[in-house]
Amino acid sequence: MNKKLRVLLYSNNLWMLAEGMLGPLFAVFAQNIGGSVLDISWAWAIYLMVTGFLVILFGKISDHNNWIGREKIMLMGYLLNATFVISYLFVSKPWHLFLVQIGLGMSVALTMPTWNALFAKFEDKNKECSSWGLAGGEARITNGIAILIGGLIVTFLSFKVLFVTMGIIQIINCIYLSRILKYKK
Repeated sequence: MNKKLRVLLYSNNLWMLAEGMLGPLFAVFAQNIGGSVLDISWAWAIYLMVTGFLVILFGKISDHNNWIGREKIMLMGYLLNATFVISYLFVSKPWHLFLVQIGLGMSVALTMPTWNALFAKFEDKNKECSSWGLAGGEARITNGIAILIGGLIVTFLSFKVLFVTMGIIQIINCIYLSRILKYKK
């Protein structure tokens, strides 16, 4: 596997580790801040709709912005993601959660089309299926492990510790992912 693909794959695993820690605990957290079932539905719907609309928009923009570069757009998305994951620490009302979900949707919209395009560009020829199999399989395995870790952290520590841990992993991921800028040349 080439270096660029490896960076993308490992970076995705770190992202899945951090994101997966909240997983099904999202509903518990939302209820802890006074959110109802409807608030939880709204928060998740807002995230998905913002992500969906902006993935389309940012995908088109990324195709035509060679002066920034896809790698930098992707890295900006990961940095934005780390920022909004850490901002969970300041959520105390459902409407705060809605704002965080909007920010997370924006960050995913920056990363998703660029990550996919770069992964396709850098994948080893004649190994496309195994490359995508690794990306999908490792993401699911990492996400499963993350859910268990997140449950342990919240059970024995707190949501605050969970969000700090997620944020630290996201920051480490940004630092690691910045290596792709070196390999771009």
